[in-house]
Amino acid sequence: MAQRGVQLDREKLCCSICLDLLKDPVAIPCGHSFCMNCIKSYWEEDDQKKVYSCPQCRQTFQPRPALVKNTMLADLVEELKKTGLQAAPADHCYAGPEDVACDFCTGRKLKAVKSCLQCLVSYCEQHLQPHYESPAFEKHKLVDPSKKLQHNICSSHDEVMKIFCRTDQQCICYLCSMDEHKGHDTVSASAERTKRQGELGTSRQNIQQRIQEREKEVKLLQQGVEAVNHSADKAVKNSEKIFTELIHLIEKRSSDVKQQIRSKQKSEVNRVKELQEKLQQEITELRRKDADLEQLSYTNDHIQFLHSYPSLSQISEPTDSPSINIHPLQYFEDVTAAVSEVRDKLQDILSDVWTKISLAVTSVDVFLPQAEPKSREEFLKYSCQITLDPNTAHTRLLLSEGNRKATVMTEVQLYPQHPDRFTKRQQVMGRESLTGRCYWEVERSMYKDSVAVTYKDISRTGDESEFGKNDRSWALEYSRKSYKFSHNNISTSISGPQSSKIGVYLDHHGGILSFYSVSDTMTLLHRVQTTFTQPLYVGLSVYGYEKSVELCELK
Repeated sequence: MAQRGVQLDREKLCCSICLDLLKDPVAIPCGHSFCMNCIKSYWEEDDQKKVYSCPQCRQTFQPRPALVKNTMLADLVEELKKTGLQAAPADHCYAGPEDVACDFCTGRKLKAVKSCLQCLVSYCEQHLQPHYESPAFEKHKLVDPSKKLQHNICSSHDEVMKIFCRTDQQCICYLCSMDEHKGHDTVSASAERTKRQGELGTSRQNIQQRIQEREKEVKLLQQGVEAVNHSADKAVKNSEKIFTELIHLIEKRSSDVKQQIRSKQKSEVNRVKELQEKLQQEITELRRKDADLEQLSYTNDHIQFLHSYPSLSQISEPTDSPSINIHPLQYFEDVTAAVSEVRDKLQDILSDVWTKISLAVTSVDVFLPQAEPKSREEFLKYSCQITLDPNTAHTRLLLSEGNRKATVMTEVQLYPQHPDRFTKRQQVMGRESLTGRCYWEVERSMYKDSVAVTYKDISRTGDESEFGKNDRSWALEYSRKSYKFSHNNISTSISGPQSSKIGVYLDHHGGILSFYSVSDTMTLLHRVQTTFTQPLYVGLSVYGYEKSVELCELK
């Protein structure tokens, strides 16, 4: 009974925060007691709220109560410790499903604090004491509690594995070393651990360096995301403002046109009404004259007739009126036509500008660049169907095969005049604009041709219109024996295997343009790293009569 009383006293003298005996006990205003460090740490979390509470009864205090050591409680705790009596452990000392249990405890097992690699047993604090006190356990190795102690036992011989076989890269027992691992390169497990511990240090350094690099990249990406969000919000706000201004401008012009039409309508209607009134007055006057003359025609008095006729036969000058020619519903047709012309021009402008806006939006790239494809199968994932634009073809070029093939002819082709047509060189551009990741192949003539990419605003006349001879185009020229890359009128000779096919890979956003010689394998001929500011178009140049180049149909 005395021991039960001490146990109850011990439970009452435990801190409800750490669940251990009170250390430097303090009592707070509500009457509950805690370790001084425990309640201080607990209240530090409430510093921002400036309201402090009791962990047990939740009573709040403001301001934070001053803490003073309770000497009477401290003396009671010290007396309890001197009794040497052990109380039943608190619930948090018992082993749960995730804990390693003491193998010596009976009934409800306590948590193990150490495992012995020699005994292959885990011990709680109480059952571990012999390992600290008896010389018999002096050489036993204690480690943190482990559930995998059986992994140290050889499944074949039931012996502790203390040897490492480097030949088979596995742990073995001493019997294994004399049996199936006889003659193998074996060392003690501790020696192998020492060796690998050194390797582990190097590995950790590499991992930590990689972590630092990735953390920097994550930080840069986060900064990029924040910059994108800020820039996007600003762009949305500014574009909404600009489009609102455009809408208001169009609405104002619409109102002005409406007002002008209504004003003109009113003035014309008033003018017509005035003329109508004058004509109506003249009609009334003429009818009166006609009636008087009719009445005079019936008189039998010759003298009266001759006396009245001169005055009655006099007709006033007619009202000046223009030649009236009415065309219903046509008076303001010119206005409608003019407004329609404005609409068409605005649509064309918006269409051109929209391409630039879309390109500007899609060119935003915060994240790490995508890797360039390695095999032809990977390149073909980005294949695009391209056709040649007849409006750009030189008059000596004949387009065929669905506008994918260009052939040099001796006779001039009867193309209509067009401002986009090349007039100096035998060149042609593709119809489709290229802004993403694209891949295409060209079947060459093995004579002298070139494949290029170009901006749409390249010159169409003069020497500066030749692909590669300006800052608007990038061209790979190939002949029977050599390659040459040109841009901005600067040429670079290139060596590489000859092939009937040239592959071109474009990553518009990444600013990458690559040319490949395509056969059974793909060989890189030349790569360009730059910044593209406009959509690009395919360009082909052909030399030599009846020679041709063709855009391959990729599947």
